Amino acid sequence: MADSADSPAGPSTPRENPPRVNPMRGRVVSKGDTTASAGNIANIVTVIRILLAPVFIVLLLEDGGKDGYLRYIAAIVFVFAIVTDSVDGLLARQRNLVTDLGKLIDPIADKVLTGGALVGLSILGEVPVWITVVILAREVGITVFRFIALRDRVIAASWLGKVKTVAQAVAISFALFPLWQFLGDWINVVNAVLIVIALVLTVVSGVEYLWQAYRVGRAKRVELPE
Repeated sequence: MADSADSPAGPSTPRENPPRVNPMRGRVVSKGDTTASAGNIANIVTVIRILLAPVFIVLLLEDGGKDGYLRYIAAIVFVFAIVTDSVDGLLARQRNLVTDLGKLIDPIADKVLTGGALVGLSILGEVPVWITVVILAREVGITVFRFIALRDRVIAASWLGKVKTVAQAVAISFALFPLWQFLGDWINVVNAVLIVIALVLTVVSGVEYLWQAYRVGRAKRVELPE
């Protein structure tokens, strides 16, 4: 009887590649437990917010601090766009339309919109440049940190982070509408106070997020088996 080592090897079975899944296939609007399409209604709303950001910035800078009709249009576009931040999140959660694409582009949309507004207001000399730099550094830094360092863990959004988001939206909205034309220069004091509140909440919430990330990372290391 011939040794099995001398027997000719049978034909190798080619390894089959897993079929590629089209990310655009799936639920777009309907609620359910099946796979949601990357092109679902929540993500569409997020993309609209991203597309509105350059429109708003161009209108703001085109007005050039003249406080004309372009300034009002820019302010209205900003408020409409910032409201969609709640709409897309609500749609995604209520209709189970959360996707990896949505998790990626939603924070990007927020940063582009609020960051563009602050940069535009700083260019017009209405918000100090250092405030814009501090806020943008925090927002971009935390976003990058979340994607790179926290890929294997989740830090739940705290109430402070949510309050920070609202404070930024309110402060920027007040700064964009030239209310001083009707209410007088005292409204500029209100605008300044709102910006400072947004700045403080931005920094404090960023520090809190890093502390929570440290605690979660430390707990994870402790729980690892030896």
